[in-house]
Amino acid sequence: MEKFHQVPCYHTYSIGHIHLFLSLVLTSSTSLRAASRVIEMVASFFKLPLSVPSWYAGRLWLLRLGYYKLTRRKQKAADWIWIIDHTIQWGSEKCLVILGLRQTDLPVAETILNHEDVEPIAMFPVTSSNGQIVYQQLEQAIEHTGVPKEIISDHGSDLKKGIEIFCRQHPQTCYIYDIKHKVAAILKRELKDDQDWNEFVKLANETRRKVQQTSLAALAPPNQRSKSRYMNVDKLVKWAMETLCFLDQQQLSANEHFDPQQVEAKLSWLAEFRQQLLEWQEVIQIVKLAESFIKFNGVYRDCHIDLMQVEGFDAHRKRTKRLREELLDFIAQQSDQAEPNDRLLGSSEVIESVIGKLKNMEADQNKSGFTGLLLSLAAIVSKTTEDVIHKAMESVPTKRVHEWIKENIGKSVQSKRKEVFSSVRKAEQKWDEFDWVLE
Repeated sequence: MEKFHQVPCYHTYSIGHIHLFLSLVLTSSTSLRAASRVIEMVASFFKLPLSVPSWYAGRLWLLRLGYYKLTRRKQKAADWIWIIDHTIQWGSEKCLVILGLRQTDLPVAETILNHEDVEPIAMFPVTSSNGQIVYQQLEQAIEHTGVPKEIISDHGSDLKKGIEIFCRQHPQTCYIYDIKHKVAAILKRELKDDQDWNEFVKLANETRRKVQQTSLAALAPPNQRSKSRYMNVDKLVKWAMETLCFLDQQQLSANEHFDPQQVEAKLSWLAEFRQQLLEWQEVIQIVKLAESFIKFNGVYRDCHIDLMQVEGFDAHRKRTKRLREELLDFIAQQSDQAEPNDRLLGSSEVIESVIGKLKNMEADQNKSGFTGLLLSLAAIVSKTTEDVIHKAMESVPTKRVHEWIKENIGKSVQSKRKEVFSSVRKAEQKWDEFDWVLE
């Protein structure tokens, strides 16, 4: 309980209070208001002599921590790896997020990055973006770490153009294409214009609507995402293959939980896609094995040769043989950028996870465009120890946080909406008064 007696300068609450509140928000994905209520309930239940911070106090702690992590000095070195992506919310705003880590700090093989492994390097909220703007933002980020050894990202048009310009200016930097987006792009190309696939997806959607409120709900297809749908086709194909096996067993002996006639009426269409499903399953297995291999092992010289030896990375059909060769060629080209005995990061999945956590933290607020909570993205990553919290609380005044928000974000969509409708209400009041005078 010692940390509950350590109070940072100019603060009311102790390091223990702040650490507990931030842990609930950052580790347990608790909302700001819920975190305050949890502390109140725990203190009451165990009869602890703990004062309860408001959610708004906790919000300021979160923003202070984010500002501190974002702006604290980073060691300049030649082996930094930058992971970059755009996060987009309501309206025309987007924010370039740059996370980073030293190559010497890469996790060992067979381990993936987590939020604590990366450091916030820079965040650039803008109302418009193109390749030249991204390039200028990357040049600004050099001030924090020096020129990076690697930049990893997807092939979003702005990002791709900006990174390519940057790499031409700094030949020591290599550009690695995130493996998850690469395999999603391959699946999209292969399936988007596949008439059988489109018909299969259409029937799966119709089946879900028909059975989700019936006794066959347990057999309903998985919900399909409207965005990034080609990153999740494996779940749909897996459902179809398992359901086909169930239908085959149903013909031998009826399952007591389901009406055979209902099952036949709603799901018999799957049998028409038996051969196509076998091919799609093999396609997905090939691309997912390649993705998993790079995600866990990184990119290194001749890593494509090791991938060829992975169990299950075999192709038996013309289509999958072509895709297998395409993936091996792509990974071989990527591996040529690694120096001998070197290992580069091959997946930017960690930044997507961080951005997803930010949006979950913002909840409905992300429909109001960027707010000050954007700073909490920097709080999510790197280690949050008591020492870090202590330094953040004592070195970052609230005024500095508000200045950063004003300079980088300005007014949110919600603030502008309030201003617009406030003026409308005032105008309506004036017209009402005018009408009353006329009467």
